Amino acid sequence: MRYGYFLTEPRGDDAIGGLRDQIAQAAGMGFSSAWLSHIFGLDAITALTAAGVQAPPIELGTAVVPTYPRHPAALAQQAMTANAALGGRFALGVGLSHKMVIEDMFGYSFERPGRHMKEYLDILIPASRGEKVAYAGETLKADIKLTTPGAGFPVLVAALGPRLLKLAGTVADGTVLWMTGPKTIAGHIAPAITAAAAEAGRPAPRIVCALPISVTDDPAGAVARANEIFSVYGRLPSYRAMLDREGADGPGDVAIVGDEDTVLAKLDELRRAGVTDFVGSAFANRDRTLSLLVGAAKG
Repeated sequence: MRYGYFLTEPRGDDAIGGLRDQIAQAAGMGFSSAWLSHIFGLDAITALTAAGVQAPPIELGTAVVPTYPRHPAALAQQAMTANAALGGRFALGVGLSHKMVIEDMFGYSFERPGRHMKEYLDILIPASRGEKVAYAGETLKADIKLTTPGAGFPVLVAALGPRLLKLAGTVADGTVLWMTGPKTIAGHIAPAITAAAAEAGRPAPRIVCALPISVTDDPAGAVARANEIFSVYGRLPSYRAMLDREGADGPGDVAIVGDEDTVLAKLDELRRAGVTDFVGSAFANRDRTLSLLVGAAKG
C-alpha cells in the first residue's frame, strides 16, 4: 500500500507558495503522492500545476474535481496541460459532487447522476488520451480531437454506489474514497470495482482511500474532534450511506485514531481490505501523526 498526503488549502495572497511548500514537504518525507480537494477556494488543477512545477517530483492528484461545471473535453484539455507541465505526474480524480452544490449553487440539474457520469467519462477518457471523440449522449455531446500534450494520465472516479463502482472499474483507473471505512471497502468497494475491471479486461484498479488520521493518547477526544471538524460529511447523502454501511454514527468513527500501534493496525486493516493508496488527512497531533505515516511509507 502506498501512502499519500492530503494537502490543506492555504489561505491568503501567497496560497500557491504555501501549497508549494506543503508539496515539497510531502515529497521530502517520502510520500508517494499529494492530493488536493476542489471545493470553493483554489481551482485544484491550476493550483497543483502552479505549485507542483516549483516543488520536487511527486504524484499530484485531485480529490476530486466536480464534473458538472465543466464540459468533459474542456476538463480533459486542462488536465492534459497540467500533466504536461508536471512531467507526467498528474492524476485526475473526478466526482459528481452533491445535489446541494450542483443544483442549489451552480443551477444544474442533478437528475440521474449515474447517467451523467457515464456520458461524462465516455468523452473525458478518450479525449484525455488524445483520441478523436464523436459522441452524442442524452445530455452531453462532443465532436473533437485535442492536440494538447500530456495525454495518458490516470482518471479516478469518486465511486461509492454499485453503478459508479462498476463504471469506474470498467472504463477508469480506479476510485478515490472519502469517509469510507475498512468494512465497507472490503465488503462493497473493492469487490465491485475489481470485478468490473476484471470483466472488462482492465488492470486491477487503484483504490485511493482518504481518511482523517491522528496519532493520539486520547482517542475519544480525537473522535469528538473529528466529528466536529468533518460534521458536514455525516449529513451529505453519499457519505452518510458509506457511514451507515460501516455502522458508524459519524465521521469520527471512521477516522484513524489511537496510539502508534493502534493506528498501524488500522492502516494494515485498510491494506487487507484492498486499499492501494492511503491518503492521510492529519487533523490533529500533526507532527506525531506525520512521523508515523512517514515510517509506514518507508516500510
